[in-house]
Amino acid sequence: MTEGAGIVAGDLPDELTAAEAGMWQAFRNGSVYDLGCGDAVVDDPHGGHPWGPERTVRARIVAWLLLDGPPALAGRVSSLKLTGVRIAGTLDLSGGTVRPYVELRGCRFDEEVLLPEARFTTLRMVDCAVPRLEAARVHTEGDLHLPRCRFQNGARLTDAHIGTDLMLNEAVAYRDRSGRSISADGMTVGQDLQAEMLQSHGELRLRGAKVGVSLSLRGANLDNPYSRYALNAPQLTVERTLYLTPAGVGSPLLSGTTPARGTRIQRFECRGGIRLDDGRFGDAVDFERARFTLTDDQELSLRRVHASELRFLGDGPQRGKVVLSGARIVSLVDRAASWPGPGNLHMGGFVYENLVPRGPFPLTGRLDWVAAATAEYAPEPYERLAAVLRGAGEDEDAREVLLAKQRRRRETLPPAAKVWGYVQDWTVAYGYRPGRAAVWMAVLWAAGTLAFAHADHPPMNHDTHPYWSPALFTLDLLLPVIDLGQVGQWQLRGGWQWLAAVMVLLGWILATTVAAGATRLLRRS
Repeated sequence: MTEGAGIVAGDLPDELTAAEAGMWQAFRNGSVYDLGCGDAVVDDPHGGHPWGPERTVRARIVAWLLLDGPPALAGRVSSLKLTGVRIAGTLDLSGGTVRPYVELRGCRFDEEVLLPEARFTTLRMVDCAVPRLEAARVHTEGDLHLPRCRFQNGARLTDAHIGTDLMLNEAVAYRDRSGRSISADGMTVGQDLQAEMLQSHGELRLRGAKVGVSLSLRGANLDNPYSRYALNAPQLTVERTLYLTPAGVGSPLLSGTTPARGTRIQRFECRGGIRLDDGRFGDAVDFERARFTLTDDQELSLRRVHASELRFLGDGPQRGKVVLSGARIVSLVDRAASWPGPGNLHMGGFVYENLVPRGPFPLTGRLDWVAAATAEYAPEPYERLAAVLRGAGEDEDAREVLLAKQRRRRETLPPAAKVWGYVQDWTVAYGYRPGRAAVWMAVLWAAGTLAFAHADHPPMNHDTHPYWSPALFTLDLLLPVIDLGQVGQWQLRGGWQWLAAVMVLLGWILATTVAAGATRLLRRS
């Protein structure tokens, strides 16, 4: 900067105020420059108590130090460490390279902070009041820490590159003119993105962002009644786990460890839609005890998501939709109460390999879960559930699922086919309960034997004929194709002829349904 021209090492520019002169010396010394008064109410950067000139420095002097500051004192490393300082004017470091270490704690900015395309080693702003942060394409070799900061008009981190960790724990961000609280499309974070206990009042955008380890929104509160999504993060890539789970309030550890007994728990809450379409998650997406408040036109959208595990363990939304169309999950960990009701769940093309229910989730509940996802009949969800159950060794449950599929399909058929479907169901349960065929055969055989025992049965050939056996005669009527040599040897008249015809018809119906069921089973195999 031109203000630095001609300044000799150790010289103090004449234009500095007393507060700025102290900051200048602390910068060269690498020490903390604290202008706090010790009163927590007065020192609160977010409070309404005014800070006078005795604790005010100009933003251009701060920029001067960071971009073209004086050399450090002998044996020291220059750094800007401010506590309880008011920074007047717009801090503009756009496109600059900041080599000194920067740490601002409890500071108050009068105007926005401009950091687009700036480069830092590490930048820490802790518990600061910032009207707006403009940091598109900012680059840090190390961390970017913004915990407990408040952004009255949002923060922009579009295409930012964070070398290690991005921390937004307990930050508060209000929406800007475009309705976004934090806009971070295309951002890259080398390690963890921690936004635990974050309060977002507007749309939190992470479209196409990449996180090298985990993304934690434990205990966060996302609120966006103004538009469709509170969290809009399609094509998000997280190498390990996305946490939308509880956090311990007041716990010094907000890193996801189990809080100590008695610690108050704050859930992840979202008032507005969530969009994670086409996301890639190496380990899991965790919704443990998450709470969603959606309107009828809002969604929790997980379309085409890929993850090793989906822990769908939150409270079931009363309104809105849960969409899993095209998602591919290895293990689905869920509980019955977490899913929405009929018409609000969509699972077309949803692929999962293992089911790990938490708490009671009987097969009837699982079938209701599939039915809730298929307002119109679709075979795929039933077949996927049956395949998973069969792979887990639950063959009987798998057959029940496929039977439920056929019964659901029957509702879509024309009347004649529907009647035939009922026949198949009553007789052999569409082939999935083949033991029924033996029961029906035994019942018809016994009834026919008792009836034909009283029938008048003159032989067709008086010279040669077999011994009359009502049991063999009935069995010959019931078994199509197979000829036991009984039916053609005896004459029946009147009602007995009709009874014999009914027996033949019932035998053919039973054989046809058994064959249809066997064909279906072979095709499934």
